[in-house]
Parts: sequence; structure tokens; C-alpha cells
Amino acid sequence: MSVTVHLPAQDDAAVGRAARADGVVHQADIVRSGVARRLLAFLRILIGWTFMWPFVDKLFGLGYGTAAEAAVVNGGAPAQGYLVHATSGPFKEVFVWVAESFGPVADVLFMVGLFGIGLAMLTGAGLKIAAWGGTLLMALMYLAALPIGQAGAGFTNPVTDAHWIEAAVLLVAAYTLAGDTWGLGRWWGGKVGNGWLR
Repeated sequence: MSVTVHLPAQDDAAVGRAARADGVVHQADIVRSGVARRLLAFLRILIGWTFMWPFVDKLFGLGYGTAAEAAVVNGGAPAQGYLVHATSGPFKEVFVWVAESFGPVADVLFMVGLFGIGLAMLTGAGLKIAAWGGTLLMALMYLAALPIGQAGAGFTNPVTDAHWIEAAVLLVAAYTLAGDTWGLGRWWGGKVGNGWLR
């Protein structure tokens, strides 16, 4: 009878983490495929730009989603405008009340949220807090747009829409530590550890 002992390869995640002795989990520890890590990094950068672009457009009114006269630098109120004019469905009155009662605060939170989520995803640092903040933002925007899937209104699905997909991409990027590839995630992880700031 013979026994074969399989020793882990030097690039094995467990060996790498043990050798580091810092307890910080890195993307290579949980995503084994190099191709998958690069695809997740691309997805992270893509969703980061998806949030950063509306921030820039609403700030300067570049004419894509926001006209120049409605830009924040020209006194525009992006969250208030959306909440009052673009909401529908059973929560419309709640969102209008928020806009009327807390308008300037809603505008600042919306713009800071877009910028923070975009910056975190683009740089790869602070992904978890950005992902949960972005998921909350997507959930609120989904509720503001109800009912989703009205026939003849350009919807292709009666239940889900892009808000669900964007929230899922944010969470996948955060929990696969996609910031470690083509980003500052490894460095940031060394500073903050594995907690919610990662």
C-alpha cells in the first residue's frame, strides 16, 4: 500500500494567505481563475463609470441626461426634479413629500452617492460600503419608478429592470474583491482589513 501526499502549490490561496500572516483575504483567495478576476475587474470599472457619468453630467449639464440650465453648477436640483416629475406608482406621494420637505438634502445625498459609488468602484477601494449604498439607491429608484413593466412603455420585463442588475453587479464586485485586480483593493485591504470598509 502506498500513500500519495499532495502538497499545495505555491500559488494556492491558503498557502498565500498563511505566508502573508495578516489574515487579509484577497481576490485570488476566493476567485481562482485569472480570467474571471479580470472580467470582474472590468465589470467593476464598468459599473463605476455607470455611476460616475451621471454625477458629472448632472454637475455640469453636459446635455445627455441633464440640460446645461438644469446642472448643479447652474442651480439645478437633480434629486428634486426626479422625485417630483419622474416618479409614479404607489410611492409617488412619498417621494414627492421627500422632495418638498428635504429637497436640498436629497440633492446633496444623491450627488454624493453617485460620486462615492462611482469613485469606489473605479478605484477598487471601499467596495462593500459603496455596494450597499448603491443597492439602497437602486432600490429607492426602483420603487420610485413603479409600476415596472407597463405594456407599451418600453419595458421588456414586468418585474425586474436595470436597477436590479446594477445592484447585483455592485454586490458581486464587492464580495469577490474585484478591486484587487486593476485597482487599489489589495492596498486598501491591507489598511482596513476584511471589514465593511473593504
